Amino acid sequence: MSRLPWTRWSALACAVLLAGCASPDPDGSTTEVTALVRGKTAGVDATMARAPTEATREAIAALLVPPLSAEAAVRIALLNNPSLQASLAALDISDADRVQAGRVPNPHFAIGRFTEGSKVEIERFLKFDVLGLLTLPWRARWAGQQSELARLQAAQDVVRTAADTRKAWIRAVAAGQTAQYMRDVKEAAEAGAELARRMARVGNWSKLQQAREQALLADATAQLARAEQAALASREQLTRLMGLWGAQAQYALPQRLPALPEALPASTDVEARALRERLDVRAAQLEARFVAQSLGYTRATGFINALDIGYGRNTTFNNANGERETKKGWEVELPLPVFDWGQGRNARAEGTYLQSVARVRAVAVQARSEAREAWHGWRTAHDLALHYRDEIVPLRKFINDEVVLRYNGMLASVWDLLGDVRMNIAAVNSSIDAQRDFWLADTDLQLVLTGTSPGGLSALQAGAPATSSEAKGH
Repeated sequence: MSRLPWTRWSALACAVLLAGCASPDPDGSTTEVTALVRGKTAGVDATMARAPTEATREAIAALLVPPLSAEAAVRIALLNNPSLQASLAALDISDADRVQAGRVPNPHFAIGRFTEGSKVEIERFLKFDVLGLLTLPWRARWAGQQSELARLQAAQDVVRTAADTRKAWIRAVAAGQTAQYMRDVKEAAEAGAELARRMARVGNWSKLQQAREQALLADATAQLARAEQAALASREQLTRLMGLWGAQAQYALPQRLPALPEALPASTDVEARALRERLDVRAAQLEARFVAQSLGYTRATGFINALDIGYGRNTTFNNANGERETKKGWEVELPLPVFDWGQGRNARAEGTYLQSVARVRAVAVQARSEAREAWHGWRTAHDLALHYRDEIVPLRKFINDEVVLRYNGMLASVWDLLGDVRMNIAAVNSSIDAQRDFWLADTDLQLVLTGTSPGGLSALQAGAPATSSEAKGH
């Protein structure tokens, strides 16, 4: 006998042995996720986010001591968010499925004992799933591909959690600023109402004028209640994303949003960058490629989806004369394609492939559109925030200073002064809204270009809250 067959059998045996020795490697999966999201997680390693440990608890406690920054909030969320930990735990399931798919099918052993008078027959049969063994490389490759898709999905969950936390922090800080300014509005309204009450009591003010000031105070009180509730709701949303409760939820937030950048970096070919770097685009492309590769297997096993080879040994004992008879042999079992030739499975596989190709086009169209929309919203939000900071707020301050000078010179009434104060505070509130919208748009832009779809762009609302803030002032 030549050595070539032995070489082939040795190679097959080695492959089977290696497949049987494979074991789950959850740390390897999270390491790959870390590489996919590098630069988007405020320095948090995905392996640290898989489950809470004493080290992560100590790190969270240290981050909560000073006023909470946006980077610290993102770090806490990635270390402590239960939903994200559940998503990363799905990697363990996917990795276990990958290992299980690479295992050699277990043989089946059957034994039976039959009696007929003084005769006893013992039947032993060992059966092997040959088709499962032959398709083992494909099944292992397919499971590996599914594990790769699971890693891309986990990476999207990580960057989306980071972006959601950053936006929740921006909204919470901005809502706190707005609530503080609305307290100033109420104080100005209280001063006006008190002065009106005193003027009306001595007969220098009409009941109508007093009622108008009282109405302004009542409206300011209602607006303050709404602002404080909005601040509380924004803070609680941030708390949920960070997975905090109890004493940990008593963290302090900065009193102001970060300063606006004076100039924005030039951003070109945002569409190409989104198609090149977005994780959902990459996942859709890989899925289409994997489905295309599976078509060959489906067609090959369309009407023969099982093949078993068995070896049997039957021994018959005759207790009457003490004789023993042994029979042995083998059998092959496979389904006959009489009624089902696999047309349904083939059609389903082709439909799945067409669906995956269409999904790639849909994700690409969405990525291009979101990139354009986010970039224009980012630019518009920056221009609007600068306009409030450099034009409207300084102009309102100048007007307020002039009114104060005229009031000191007895050329303007106290009502002019109080009304101008309310207008000035309304302009500041609108400036806060515009500044908030810019940082939300900045977060959305980074997510759209390098992460995944945000589901809804915050920049769409840029400028809308300014009108409502001015209405509050009036």
